[in-house]
Amino acid sequence: MVLMPKISVCIPTCNRVHLLASAIASVLDQTYTDFELIVCDDGSTDTTALLMSEFVVACGAPSHRPIRYIRHPQNIGKSNNMRSGFAAARGEYFIKFDDDDRLSAQFLERTSAILDKNPNIDFVSTDHWVIDLNNNIDENQTQLNSQRWGRTELSAGIIEDLLPTVFLRQSLQIGATLFRRRALETVGFLRPNWQNCEDNDLFVRLALAGKKCYYLPELLMEYRFHAGQQGCDRAIPYLSDKLRYLTSYEFDSEKLETVRLKRIAETQLALGLRLIEVGETAKGRRMVRAGKSVSETKMWAALGLSLLPIEWRGRAFAAVRELLKREL
Repeated sequence: MVLMPKISVCIPTCNRVHLLASAIASVLDQTYTDFELIVCDDGSTDTTALLMSEFVVACGAPSHRPIRYIRHPQNIGKSNNMRSGFAAARGEYFIKFDDDDRLSAQFLERTSAILDKNPNIDFVSTDHWVIDLNNNIDENQTQLNSQRWGRTELSAGIIEDLLPTVFLRQSLQIGATLFRRRALETVGFLRPNWQNCEDNDLFVRLALAGKKCYYLPELLMEYRFHAGQQGCDRAIPYLSDKLRYLTSYEFDSEKLETVRLKRIAETQLALGLRLIEVGETAKGRRMVRAGKSVSETKMWAALGLSLLPIEWRGRAFAAVRELLKREL
């Protein structure tokens, strides 16, 4: 008889072999040992497959924790890749964290103990450190990050106002959260064919489904800050998915609904600006008009700049952003 692991840990990856080994090592160094590790590879073209072959062989003995490697020959997209890892999971509890992050050594032990003792709790979320590319902890950025996302205002225990916590403040980090797998199955886990905002969307759906979260105010995960993630090539897909996320719900709470509509307008305006900048002029104009409630100044500036030749727009938009960046 094959014994099922208590916890499934899943790391989605794509072309980050230089960071993946550190993420895997943080799992293998856990003080809690009843887990399986699933690495799902979204069509990496670097040496990820070679690295994984070495890890799988090294952990092949019965005394080691099992590692499973799911390799997609082509890129199937972020949420689809994660869904393949979730489908393969066998544990009662489940966590997904990214290939550029790390778990602190006691993460599984501390969070699983809460789920073991409290069958009515669906997931446990913790605070996290901020680290750099060399795995060095930045205590100042950690404190600022926790304050920015409202985690310093959360106390230990069940979060009573979960929907405002995950939608308004976006306090919870999915990579710092251990779930009951059945709770994720109830809401369908991540939606297919999403590249961005899939984590925010999952937390909102869990809250709307009445799931219960216990917050553990301990720094038990290590989140790596990134540079160079801006630019039109990154911004347009992100803003498009953010708009899809924000238009997926209507809230009963007047306060939440007001914020949702404002964020929709902000996203429409930002997306419209980017689309005009890269030459998708007609669609961009429609978007900035839709978002005019946020800033008519920005709308008219964008519509004016849309009359410029495409080769002039990059510099012009950069100058306008510098002038108007403090307006919102």
